Amino acid sequence: MSGGGHSDVKNAIWMRALLMAGIILGLGVASYVGLGVVVAGMKETTWDEEADHFHDAENDWKDAVAAGTIASDNESAELFIAKEAAHHHEIDAHLSYLTYRVAGLTMLFVSIIFTAFLAISGILNSAQPDDEHHDDHHGHEEHHGSASPIIFAFGCMLFLIGFPDFADGLHSLMLGSGTDAISDLSVGMIGLTIITIGIANWWREDLPFKGYGEQIATSDPFSGQHIRKAGIWVFLMSEVMVFATFFSSYLRMRTEWCTKWAYDEGICTLEDGETLAMTASDYLRPGGAAGTGDFWTLLPGAINTFALIVSSYTIVLALKIAKSHDYKVPSGLMGKLMPDKKSAIRNYLIITLALGTMFIVLKLVEWSHLIAEGFTVGSQEGSIFYISTGAHGVHVFAGLLIMLYMIFKADTVEWDEDNAQGIEYFGLYWHFVDLAWVVIFPAFYLY
Repeated sequence: MSGGGHSDVKNAIWMRALLMAGIILGLGVASYVGLGVVVAGMKETTWDEEADHFHDAENDWKDAVAAGTIASDNESAELFIAKEAAHHHEIDAHLSYLTYRVAGLTMLFVSIIFTAFLAISGILNSAQPDDEHHDDHHGHEEHHGSASPIIFAFGCMLFLIGFPDFADGLHSLMLGSGTDAISDLSVGMIGLTIITIGIANWWREDLPFKGYGEQIATSDPFSGQHIRKAGIWVFLMSEVMVFATFFSSYLRMRTEWCTKWAYDEGICTLEDGETLAMTASDYLRPGGAAGTGDFWTLLPGAINTFALIVSSYTIVLALKIAKSHDYKVPSGLMGKLMPDKKSAIRNYLIITLALGTMFIVLKLVEWSHLIAEGFTVGSQEGSIFYISTGAHGVHVFAGLLIMLYMIFKADTVEWDEDNAQGIEYFGLYWHFVDLAWVVIFPAFYLY
C-alpha cells in the first residue's frame, strides 16, 4: 500500500500496539467466558432437558404404536403431536446453544488473531534502537516501491500450498492426535508467519507517512491519478471478476437445476433418478421450502446487511473528519466521545471495526445453524453457498486487519488532511465489500 521505510517512529509508539493487543485479547476472553461458557452452559442444560423430554415422548409414541393403540401413520394422534412438538423444542434449544457457543468461540478466535497481528507487528518494529529509526538523508517522507506485497504474496502461496494438510492437521489436533498434526501444520504455519512479517513490514513503511511524495501515474487511462488509487481500482476490477464466478455458478444452479422452490411452483419436473436441490434460502427464508426457516433464522443475514451499510457510513465520516481543516466538536454525548479530531477519527474507525467483527460473528453463528439443520458443504448447492459467502467473509476479515492498523495510526501519529488518502483508498475497498453483500443477501437468502 505504501513504501519507504524512512521512519521517525519511536519504539514507545510501536509498543503501544502491545497495549491495544492486550485490550483486544481481554475483551475476547471476557466475551468467550460470558457467552461461550456461562450463557452457553445454561443453554446446554436446557438442551439436555429438552432432549430427554423428546426421547420420553418418542418412546411413548413408539410403545403405543407397538401396542396397536395408534397407527404409525396417524399424524393426528395426540402422542404423535406431542412427539413432534418435543422434537421442535429440542431443535430450538440446540440452535440456541449453538448461537452462544459459536459466538463466544468466534469472538475469542478473532481477538486472538487481532492480538497476534498487533503484538507481532509492535515487537518486530520496536526491535531496533530508536536512533536507527532516523534517516537524515530525506527531507520528508516519500512513497516508493515496497517489498511488503511480494512478501505477503509469497506467504499466501505457501499457506495455500499447505492448506489441505493444514486442515487435516487441525482436525487431528481436535481429535487429540498431535503426532501427525505437527508435520501437517508446518507448511501452512510457515506461510502464516511470512504473511505476518509482510504486514509488519508494511506497517513500518506506512506509519510515518505524512502525505508527501505520492507517486502520480503518467500513462493512460490513469494519467494524473495517484498510483495507489489507480492500483486499488485495478484490484477492485479483478475482485468483480472473482465474485462474478460465484454468481454465475449460483445462477446456473437456480435456472437449470430443479430446486424445491421451483418444483413447488410447477416450474420444473424431476427426471428419473433426479433429486430436488435444496438451497440456503430453503432453510433460511420464513416459510421456506425446507420447513425450517423463520424470522429468527433469517435475522443474522439481515442484521449483517445493515451492519455493513452503517460501517460504510462510519468510515466515510472518519474520512470526512480527517480531511477537514477545522473540526467542530459535536454537542451532547457525541461531543464527550469525540472531543477532538484525533479521537473522532479513531472512534469512527473503531465503530467500523466493531460492525465488521459483528458481521463475522453472526456469519459463523448462521453457518452453525445451517449445518445443524443438514445444509452442509458436502452438496453442490451447499458448496456454492459456503464458498461464495465464505469468500466474502474472508474479504471482510482482511479489511478488519487493515483497519486495525488504521486505528493504531489514528491513535499515534494521526490522520489529517494531508495523509487522509490512506483512509480513502481503504474506503473504496470497504464499499466494494459492502456492495457485494448487498447483492449476495437478496440473491442467496431471499430468492
